[in-house]
Amino acid sequence: MPTTIVLVRHGETDWNRERRYQGHADTPLNEAGRRQAVELADGLRDEGLTAVYTSPLRRAAETADIVAGRLGLEAEELEALREIDVGDWQGLTVDEVKARFPERLDDVWRSGWQNGETHDQLSARVVPALLGLDRTHTGGRVLGVTHAGPIRVALAAAAGLTHEESRSQIGPLANCAVFRFAIRDGRLEAEEPS
Repeated sequence: MPTTIVLVRHGETDWNRERRYQGHADTPLNEAGRRQAVELADGLRDEGLTAVYTSPLRRAAETADIVAGRLGLEAEELEALREIDVGDWQGLTVDEVKARFPERLDDVWRSGWQNGETHDQLSARVVPALLGLDRTHTGGRVLGVTHAGPIRVALAAAAGLTHEESRSQIGPLANCAVFRFAIRDGRLEAEEPS
């Protein structure tokens, strides 16, 4: 029986609502985000989850604590689930980025952020960590509370897509969206949404 990894994006923050790049900023959930986490926990009640891991960033950790608490589990931090470092864009709105870095808008999606991370660096820390959960939780069902960036690289790895290819095929990811993966033969495979 394969190990199942259930990845979810954290609940909403004020910066999500304001369309600010968060990256490694340690922003908390807002009231809507806390409600989303409770609804997420209720939706995951019948998943048979055996462990919960979370990005150390507050918005994910708060989401994980709410979900784990309602499911009778404890959340454990996993550094690899941290969001991509958006460098100089952190804290800026989409409009501010367009005004300050117009020459970098297209390039950043390919090469990464100045004073931040590349997508290859993100993938190199996220995918091996997810595959490593198969060794610690063989045949289990593991929840990972994380961010849009790590979920995107997991989806790309499961589909065998490069980052560039995945940009056009993976749309926006809503707060508390759920994605399921199976680990088979040392590879991530996306499961069909239920």
